Amino acid sequence: MPIQSRNTLRRALHLTSALVRPSLAILCMAPLLTFGARAQTAVELPTIVVRPETPSTTAGGASDGPFTPADTATISGVQAQGATLSTSDSGSLISRIPGGAAWGAGGVSSLPAVNGMGADRVQVSINGMLFGLACPNEMNPPLSFVNPAMIAGARVYMGTAPVSVGGDYTGAKVDVSVAPAQFTPGQALTTHGSVSGFFRSNGDGYGVDANVTVSNEDTSVTYTGGWARASDYTAGDGTTIKSTMYETQNHALSVSKKLQDQLFTFQIGGQFIPSEGYVNQYMDLVENKSIFGNARYEGLFDWGKLEATVFANRVRHTMGFIEPDKSGDMPMDTRSTDLGYAVKGTFGVSAHDVIRLGNELYYNNLDDWWPPVEGSMMMGPDTFITINNGQRLRLGTFGEWERHIDDKWTAVFGLRNDIVWMNTGDVQGYNEMMYGQNAALFNAQDHARTDFNVDASAILRYEANESSLYELGLARKTRSPNFYERYAWSTNAMAMSMIGWFGDGNGYVGNLDLAPEAAHTVSFTATWHDPAKKVWELRVSPYYSYVLDYIDADRCALSTCPNLPGNLTTTDNFVYLQFANHDAWLYGVNIDGKLALWDDATYGKGAFRGSLNFVQGQRTDGVNLYHMMPLNGVVAIDHSLGHWSSSLELQLVSSKTLVSQVRNEVETSAYALLNFRTSYELDMVKVDFGVDNIFDTNYDLPLGGANLVNYQVASMMGSSAAWGYPVAGMGRSFNTRVTVKF
Repeated sequence: MPIQSRNTLRRALHLTSALVRPSLAILCMAPLLTFGARAQTAVELPTIVVRPETPSTTAGGASDGPFTPADTATISGVQAQGATLSTSDSGSLISRIPGGAAWGAGGVSSLPAVNGMGADRVQVSINGMLFGLACPNEMNPPLSFVNPAMIAGARVYMGTAPVSVGGDYTGAKVDVSVAPAQFTPGQALTTHGSVSGFFRSNGDGYGVDANVTVSNEDTSVTYTGGWARASDYTAGDGTTIKSTMYETQNHALSVSKKLQDQLFTFQIGGQFIPSEGYVNQYMDLVENKSIFGNARYEGLFDWGKLEATVFANRVRHTMGFIEPDKSGDMPMDTRSTDLGYAVKGTFGVSAHDVIRLGNELYYNNLDDWWPPVEGSMMMGPDTFITINNGQRLRLGTFGEWERHIDDKWTAVFGLRNDIVWMNTGDVQGYNEMMYGQNAALFNAQDHARTDFNVDASAILRYEANESSLYELGLARKTRSPNFYERYAWSTNAMAMSMIGWFGDGNGYVGNLDLAPEAAHTVSFTATWHDPAKKVWELRVSPYYSYVLDYIDADRCALSTCPNLPGNLTTTDNFVYLQFANHDAWLYGVNIDGKLALWDDATYGKGAFRGSLNFVQGQRTDGVNLYHMMPLNGVVAIDHSLGHWSSSLELQLVSSKTLVSQVRNEVETSAYALLNFRTSYELDMVKVDFGVDNIFDTNYDLPLGGANLVNYQVASMMGSSAAWGYPVAGMGRSFNTRVTVKF
């Protein structure tokens, strides 16, 4: 049954004339571009594959995995491991794909964003595991649970991806693979692996990564893990950016057994972060411990393929202050448990048709409490309970039909339903006098909420010839609110300032009446390349999303909110906000490509690559959406000769002037960064060297949030963060890494 599994993913859109004009203007620059990166984490060299490999087929001809749209981006294990020369933050890898960016957070905990949608709108799975909230500031997002060198591969599915990819997201799905099974011929056990050590001059970052596999023809045991530490980094003007230090370690042990066409895998692992500073939050992470277990099954049959996953994860998390950049005493504790399973069957029902059916369940339990501070009237004598036995249960079911109409046309249609049940117990504040009114109002209401969410997707692909492909995608994706969007209850100024993963210095309170958001997205992707895909390649992906009930925020107007009435109108200070639904739209275009320049025995191989990314977003009431990455692009020359390979890259970011008026988001200026990287590999040893931000340019991160530590003003508390200062990016850094394979 020769059903073909298709290659890479891509997205885009059929835009109105208002969008077509800027899209065409960008398209005119396309010949100068290639595939690549996003400039948010501006010190990193992107190397992203324009078209991922085509997955294999089952015995019955059905695709091994979900249909891969043309706008999908991939990050290979080699690329992820190579990124450790510049970063230990796996979340920042998303800034290297077309349309990708990263919200600034701790040194290993940035939040991914794709096509303007970030944080919870981008769902991340690691070997099929999902991770719920375990912190009111999302200091431990899913990608922080793996070091870059642990990643064997990742796929990023955009907003029009098939429903079989997952539910409860509106922006993108990131599917990460760690320690996949590796088998070797024969019954004798063989051992192979590598150890890497690195040093980065800016922030004195250093660490080690290791992986080792013991295997034969039917058994595979793999350990992978790493440890990294860094101090505060310095900006281009020599300023030390406080509260940017970190230390982290992650580990995973995977055991796989193959029995004919059946594969069984069990994995156990954990994380330990003893400290991580946050320049754009009022608190720091002072301890994070987690442990997970994951069991997976894959089986090939005459009718197709069966896949099943069951997992559990436990997180214990504490926030506080890390001296000397921050000082004080205010412990904040969370405990989170994740449980879930997923089952999917892929059926090759004819020579032209594939059917996918699946069911998944995901449960997240959260307790968030703040112990009293001895001797404090404001923070005592009782424990502040933010989330009391929070429960979020999602049950999803989907069906999908992939039809290979002929050798040129393919269509994919899917429908899924996700039911989300949420509830939480009663709460209390530090004391009755300051917090009693809010707690009583919250406790008097019914906290249980049930969302009945429906997703749908339709993709039509036309492969005109061996050099061109065109794809149209339509989708409805829904996302239910998280615990804090619904259940954060206190309007006390201090308590509100502890809630929010946006890094904007503002305070937030939840809204029990929030509805799920539903994104209706249309995308169009066109790819052109030479027949062998070795000389040149170009991909253009415009897109448009209209989001019903987009979960944003309004100025808090409740009678108990702080600083009324000035909070409703101020434009030059931090403010207090309440989560609220608003209809909104986003549109943009991503362009990426590559071009071979020369191939000579004497001068080696040279290639040109580049990317250009544009996105805008706004609520229908005229308020700009938060954290929209400004127009940005990358142009680079890659060269290889013998054992040497090198890259010279220029990252360009325009000024950020369309900022969220509700949040008093700060504008940033345009900048350009030049980066260089070279490596030499001989036998079992590889040496890497690079210079990021060669000219030591001083610049501000467009998605870095507010600097709450370096700049202070006098206040009733002695000193408080000054408004109006964005977080500066990292200055010049000399980076080295040595890898030994065995």
